[in-house]
Amino acid sequence: MNDSNIQDIPTIHTEIASKSEEIGFTMPSDMYIGTLLKTLISSKPGAHVLELGTGIGLSLSWMIDGMDENSRLITVDNDPELISIAKRYFGKDERVQIICDDGSEWIKNYQGDAFDLIFADAWPGKYSEIDEVIELLKVGGFYVIDDMTVQSNWPDGHDKNVNRLVAYLEDRKDINLTKMNWSTGLVLAVKK
Repeated sequence: MNDSNIQDIPTIHTEIASKSEEIGFTMPSDMYIGTLLKTLISSKPGAHVLELGTGIGLSLSWMIDGMDENSRLITVDNDPELISIAKRYFGKDERVQIICDDGSEWIKNYQGDAFDLIFADAWPGKYSEIDEVIELLKVGGFYVIDDMTVQSNWPDGHDKNVNRLVAYLEDRKDINLTKMNWSTGLVLAVKK
């Protein structure tokens, strides 16, 4: 399967991808993870969604496309330039809250409702504050992480972080876990 087979791409996605190239953003999200996020979110009417690692907003475009009018989404990133770009694209959508903050601190201080889906695409929520993030998930909620197979932009030794994370998640008794050798390598968990 190649990218030309992907259908229902969010209208704004091409423009964001062009902006990503223009500014030299080197960590764009894979289109396949976008389709999965859109599908999972649309399975939860009135979804409450968290994205950790907004980036330039490519995954965000897919998630918003999967939301109904009663859904809400919070996205957090610590890069002011990227947050500024994401706000230009999505800042007028009242269902979306775009936050520039340290992800670890935000997770530790969050006091709101639990989430139906958490997409952890940054170090916080994926390699740190895992317990806190799983605690923020509703029973039946999805925890999604990508980039679990070797990526060209990984620093030396990062594979050990991935292996430790997967082993830790496999040992948890409060989630059901599926590891997928698809897209950039995905882990999909559901809280039980």
